[in-house]
Amino acid sequence: MRGRLFLMFAATTGFLAIALVISLGMGPVSIPPAQVLAVLFRHTDPSLSHTAVAIVWDLRLPRTLLALSIGAGLAVSGSAYQALFQNPLADPYIIGASGGAALGATLAIILNINAVTSAAFVGSLLAVALVYIIAQAGGRVSAVNLVLAGVALGMLLSAAVSLLMFLGDSDLHEILAWLMGGLSGRSWPELRMVAPLVAIGIGFLWSLARPLDALTLGEETAQALGLNLLWARTAIVLAATLITAAAVSSGGIIGFVGLLAPHTARRLVGGAHRLQIPMSALVGGLLLVLADDLARTIVAPVELPVGVLTSLLGVPFFLWLLRRGEPWTR
Repeated sequence: MRGRLFLMFAATTGFLAIALVISLGMGPVSIPPAQVLAVLFRHTDPSLSHTAVAIVWDLRLPRTLLALSIGAGLAVSGSAYQALFQNPLADPYIIGASGGAALGATLAIILNINAVTSAAFVGSLLAVALVYIIAQAGGRVSAVNLVLAGVALGMLLSAAVSLLMFLGDSDLHEILAWLMGGLSGRSWPELRMVAPLVAIGIGFLWSLARPLDALTLGEETAQALGLNLLWARTAIVLAATLITAAAVSSGGIIGFVGLLAPHTARRLVGGAHRLQIPMSALVGGLLLVLADDLARTIVAPVELPVGVLTSLLGVPFFLWLLRRGEPWTR
């Protein structure tokens, strides 16, 4: 069993490493893998092409690492929410994070505020905080109340965004581009913001692997095992929200990675979250890196919205998983 798990992690990590190198070489200017590796490990070497160094180090590397960070974060957040709500359809946006981010970004664009990323991040956090406050019925926060409050507030925020788009017709293209998700133009500043927050959130959720395992057995069983449900829910929501807010603020609304990656990880390493969380991070990062590669090359020089592409490619694969018999449903 340990040998199989090691093989799964080694293979997934290897595929991810290969995908990263290939991604750094893809684009209008194609760069061979050997030259990409030379730039990565010897980018200060004066013998290297200055053009190749600038393309790889300044343009493609931060974007690719950002795709890796966002994909990993959405995947782990989705895995945590699926355990928290005992729902295989739960994703990182289930309690309003995407709606709040969309409203924040839309307001920033319409008001011509040069801080769309920050506005989306704050909007996402405020939306989830409001959902949590609304869900406190009778002094306790239940999983059902969280989902219901999240769905209701999400619909309200979506309506508000639609109204703003109707009123701000001149900004419609920019708003739509953000809502459909994409990494065009992202560089080191966005990576420096997102990567640490995602890493902290993933690390914290990994430390909560045992509470997450207990929650998958049901609330009554989790309580019988001695789990403090209020503390566990609050900690999980805080960490998952931090990850999702950071991811959405820089990449827009990128669908399906947070739903597909946890299911794939569960098939590879089982349901134990000490294994599922790191595998979800690897699979999610790999999925978004590959999707971003396709988004910027499949109809070049036009760049497709990566959020649309993840859904177009993810839905058939997810249906194939269900057809084969997803472990959660057994």
